[in-house]
Amino acid sequence: MAKPLIQMALDSLDFDQTVGLATLVAPHVDIFEIGTPCIKHNGINLVKELRARFPEKLILVDLKTMDAGEYEATPFYAAGADICTVLGVSGLATCAGVIKAANAYGAEAQIDLINVEDKVACARATAEMGAHIMGVHTGLDAQAAGHTPFADLNDITRLGLNVRVSVAGGIKPSTVQDVVRAGANIIVVGAAIYGAASPADAAREIRELVDAV
Repeated sequence: MAKPLIQMALDSLDFDQTVGLATLVAPHVDIFEIGTPCIKHNGINLVKELRARFPEKLILVDLKTMDAGEYEATPFYAAGADICTVLGVSGLATCAGVIKAANAYGAEAQIDLINVEDKVACARATAEMGAHIMGVHTGLDAQAAGHTPFADLNDITRLGLNVRVSVAGGIKPSTVQDVVRAGANIIVVGAAIYGAASPADAAREIRELVDAV
């Protein structure tokens, strides 16, 4: 398996703080994720700024599209996004629209399986349509209730679909190697890095732990 990619979740609403954090952790991560609240607050100009500053990094825009898939995703791909997310619960037509937009720009569409009742069926159907990444995502509210992404991750990785599998949900140094061993291709880390006293050191630790597996 190729070396897993580390995705840094940028969740601040502050434009300059977001760019500053990205700069601190850039040596240790592969993908910058512009989180949903962040992209809603700052808009497409943040995509353009990160694209200009970090041409070598992948940029994921966490749109969590729920409708008008192609129409909503297209301008973000045009601005330099490599990956946009669409909610699996939006239905196959909306997912297909984001996939179409991604393909038009040589980019990727990620299906976010958050709150999907039958994640296996959704993953199979959207992979057949050409989705590029499956996002196993335990949201903040679910994390607060004690849930983790491991069971869902195992369910999706064992399908053997021709997609990459991304996993997000409270991942930290003590659990990141378990996520790698479970077969994740993309590991999303947020609070464990941006909430640390030194985000750069925290990102470096995560990188070393992932590379050591």
